[in-house]
Amino acid sequence: MSGMHRDRVKRRIPFQRAVQLVSAVLMNGYLTGFQRGRIFTGGTKAVCVPVLNCYSCPGALGACPVGSLQAALGGLKHQFPFYVLGLLMLFGIVLGRVVCGLLCPFGLVQDLLHKIPAPKLAVPQKIDRPARYLKYIILLVFVVLLPAFAVTETGVTPPYFCKYICPAGTLGGGIPLLLANPSLRRLAGALFSWKALVLAVIMAASVLIHRPFCRYLCPLGAFYALFNRFSFFQMHLDESKCVGCKQCERACPMAVEVTKNINSPECIRCGKCKSACPTGAISSSFPCAGRAPKPKEVK
Repeated sequence: MSGMHRDRVKRRIPFQRAVQLVSAVLMNGYLTGFQRGRIFTGGTKAVCVPVLNCYSCPGALGACPVGSLQAALGGLKHQFPFYVLGLLMLFGIVLGRVVCGLLCPFGLVQDLLHKIPAPKLAVPQKIDRPARYLKYIILLVFVVLLPAFAVTETGVTPPYFCKYICPAGTLGGGIPLLLANPSLRRLAGALFSWKALVLAVIMAASVLIHRPFCRYLCPLGAFYALFNRFSFFQMHLDESKCVGCKQCERACPMAVEVTKNINSPECIRCGKCKSACPTGAISSSFPCAGRAPKPKEVK
């Protein structure tokens, strides 16, 4: 690798981490909430952020879109979530899974955990490929169908994904609230123990496998993945510069076959493939006037 390329890699990685940190702080900047163990209830709490960010997190300044979807579908009126769905579609059309790669706080947690020195696991394709469809099942069943149709005696259905699965909610909401409120700790029972177990398993897996929650379980990632191929923000591979070294694929945290399908639904647009490419064959951009013609993707 040339000295110039090493310098480019060094500049790129801190920028990615800085964006992730700034995003986490902006969406969870209510420090008083962590000190007092109270949830922020200001006007911005009615606005959905584009990532998993638990409404019950003491520092959260906005609402989680997945939680909001379930609340609208499972409320007394069972309203269609036009606002939430429209906002998510806007983010998906403009950015695709850039949201996952650069803006999601729980993605940052998984990235940092994977830096812990430990043997790393490569999931066999015969397991990995079918397992990736699990997040679409979770989106359909736990986020849409159960809240919409599993009506209780009260006429309100619980937010099934948030209640039984979401590790981001346990980490950002459940644990800080329990630490700050002794009365809540006394009420914690089997459900919290289950959620803590789910979180512990995902965090342990993150040390061994890069972004396991994003790969296999995240319903929001599944939703944004539907827009990856035609979102405004796209990855490009110039095959005239590609030398087939596959360094891009070795660097990809989502195990995307970059040289075959650079805009795969699994691509989180983190930019690691671009940083790893020794010939500068990979680029990313929004469409704009005056831009050079888009390089063909290798089929």
